[in-house]
Amino acid sequence: MAARIPFRQVIKNTPRFQVLGVHVDAVQIPDVVSQMEEWIREKTECHSIAATGMNGIVEAQHDCEFKQILNETDLVVPDGMPLVWLGRRHGHVLPQRVYGPDLLLAFCEKTAGQGYRHFFYGAERGPDVPERLAETLKNRFPGTIVAGTYSRPLQRLNLEQEEEVISAISSAATDVLWVGLGELRQVRWMHKHKHQLNVPVMVGVGAAFDMLSGRKRQAPRWMREHGFEWLFRLLQEPRRLWRRYLICGTQFLVYLFLESLRLKKFGQGEETSKQRRAAGSLPLGRN
Repeated sequence: MAARIPFRQVIKNTPRFQVLGVHVDAVQIPDVVSQMEEWIREKTECHSIAATGMNGIVEAQHDCEFKQILNETDLVVPDGMPLVWLGRRHGHVLPQRVYGPDLLLAFCEKTAGQGYRHFFYGAERGPDVPERLAETLKNRFPGTIVAGTYSRPLQRLNLEQEEEVISAISSAATDVLWVGLGELRQVRWMHKHKHQLNVPVMVGVGAAFDMLSGRKRQAPRWMREHGFEWLFRLLQEPRRLWRRYLICGTQFLVYLFLESLRLKKFGQGEETSKQRRAAGSLPLGRN
């Protein structure tokens, strides 16, 4: 019988493209859901998924360690429309973005009743946001099992508190850990604790906690699908988000312009993961 190809090796050879030295996987939501299910069935190790946009790409230009972390993440999916447009320019078929809230809903809709255990770990931005999100999903998708929730304070946790969180998540027999700490913090947190967690899959979905729990309004679908969600969110929270969208957005465009003229090199993503170096694997199948 032919040797079985490790699933982490498979996912690392999906179509992908580079954005300023960061690997972005050219996948859609059904691809991600399918791979998550595969990882859960295998239960071989902890895998991470980062939904990122131009904010994460710009941060990677300022912080080499963060760029390496992104390039070692099992899946970096295009959460922002600018990344989708760039992927299309590279020849990939990307009808839609992999929007964090839609990914969470799609996974719960497809797998409700299959016995998967969800844990929701989020930052404390309002009263009981992870708990409200969990209740919303259980009501919307009967059969969804919530293994636990944890709302952490915004300030940095000490070592004992971090160990308490890790223990709570692992002891809950979690299949999927949904992390909502904000785009940059959650990527770093997942990378730091990946080898401590007894969880097959963890997914950073950021604003999905606030959107789906009802704490914040979502932009209309037409704005989300045509690249105008940033304007909707900026008008909602100008003091918190003006720097992300105005300064980071401008930097993102300038960096792309400099790279297109070959005036600046932003480097190729480091092939630091041994699975990314593996060759000859199969492409990830679509649902």
